[in-house]
Amino acid sequence: MSEIIATYLVHDKKGNLEKKAEGIALGLTVGSWTDLPQLDQEQLKKHKGRVVRVTEISPSERVNQYLGAPTTRGIIEIAYPNVNFSNDLPAILTTVFGKLSLDGEIKLIDLEFSEELKRSFPGPKFGVEGIRELTGVKDRPYVMSIFKGVIGRDLTYLSNQLRDQALSGVDFIKDDEILFENKLTPFEDRIRVGKSVLENVSKETGHRALYAVNLSGKTFDLKAKAKRAVELGADILLFNVFAYGLDVLQSLAEDTEIQIPIMAHPAVSGAITPSEFYGISNELLLGKLVRYAGADFSLFPSPYGSVALPKEEALGIAQALTQKDNKIKASIPVPSAGIHPGLVPALYQDLGKESVINAGGGIHGHALGAVGGGRAFRQAVDAVIKDKSLSSHAESNRELQLALEQWGGVEVTK
Repeated sequence: MSEIIATYLVHDKKGNLEKKAEGIALGLTVGSWTDLPQLDQEQLKKHKGRVVRVTEISPSERVNQYLGAPTTRGIIEIAYPNVNFSNDLPAILTTVFGKLSLDGEIKLIDLEFSEELKRSFPGPKFGVEGIRELTGVKDRPYVMSIFKGVIGRDLTYLSNQLRDQALSGVDFIKDDEILFENKLTPFEDRIRVGKSVLENVSKETGHRALYAVNLSGKTFDLKAKAKRAVELGADILLFNVFAYGLDVLQSLAEDTEIQIPIMAHPAVSGAITPSEFYGISNELLLGKLVRYAGADFSLFPSPYGSVALPKEEALGIAQALTQKDNKIKASIPVPSAGIHPGLVPALYQDLGKESVINAGGGIHGHALGAVGGGRAFRQAVDAVIKDKSLSSHAESNRELQLALEQWGGVEVTK
C-alpha cells in the first residue's frame, strides 16, 4: 500500500510520545480504533494511519523555560495511506498537518513521498540543467540583481535601472516582489520595455541578461496573464508562491503553454516557518515542496545577511532543492538578503556552482552604482572559480576593490 510519511518535531508535556504518536495517526485518519467493531476495523484498515517510528531526543532547559513546564521532546514519523487523499498538495497538507497545526507545539519537518505519489507532481520544467542550457552559462554560480526603489517610478526610470544592471554582466534581473500591476509600470509594458532594453544591451556587449517579471493579480487571472507574458517574450516569471499557494504554482508549472521558467519568492513563508515549536520547516516548505510544485528557482533567506536563517537550515533548503531524484528535476537555490561581493567565497563554499548569488543593496549600493556593483560580483565569482583570494583578484579589478573597501570580505579556508 502506498503511503506518505510525515516527520514531526513534537513537544509533549505529558511525557508519553508513543501515546501522542498513536493519537495523531488515528486522529488524522480514522478517528478511533479500539472502540470500533471488528467489521468496521476490517473495512477501515486500509485508511488507518501508522506510527512508523518514535524517537525521544534530549530535553532542553531553554525549551522547558519557554513552554513553562518540563517537556518531552521527540521525532515522530507517521505513515498516511495514499487512499485517504487526492494527489494534490492542499489535500496532502490538510491530511498530515491540517488540524494538527493548531496544536501549537508540533512542527512538520519533512514529508517522504512514495514513488507513485511523486508522479502527480511536475517538478521544474527547466530545472538546473535546463537553465544551464537556456543561459549558456556552464561553469560558475549565477549572479542576479534586484530592482530597487521602483515603486512610484515610471517606465523610463525602470528601463534605465534595468539597463545599468544588464551592463554590469549579471545573469538575471528580477522585479521587486512588491511591484504589482500599476499605472506607471504595467505588467505588459515592463515585459516589452525590458525585452527591448536587454536586447539592445546584448547588441552592445554580447551579454543577454534574463528578466524575471512579477506575475501578480487575482488567482483565477494568473494563467491567462502568464500566457500573455509568454506571448510578449517574457524571460522568467517571478511568483509570490506563499501568498497564492503551492497548488497555484503547480498549476502554472504544469501548463504546457507557459514555457518559461518560474522563480518562487518566499514572501509570506515567514508566517509559517520561523518557530522551532510549530509550523513547517524551511527545508520542507522552501525546498522540497516548492521543487515538487514546479519552481525552477527558489529564493530563501541566506545565512549571512540581515534576514538570516541558521546556516544548517539554509543548507538544508539547498539540499532539498538539488538532491538527486530520478522523477523530479532539481531547482536552483537562490540565497538572498544581505549579500555583498565579499561574501561570494562563503556562498561558493557552502552552495557550490549550482546556485544563484542574489543581491539588491550589494549591487545598487556600490560606489560606482549598479554597473559597478554587478561587475564586482562577477569579479568575485571569477576569483573563487580561479581559486584566487578576493584581495589578490581585486588588485586588477577596481569594482571588486571598491566593494571590499565598502563591505569587507570573507576569505574561506579549504
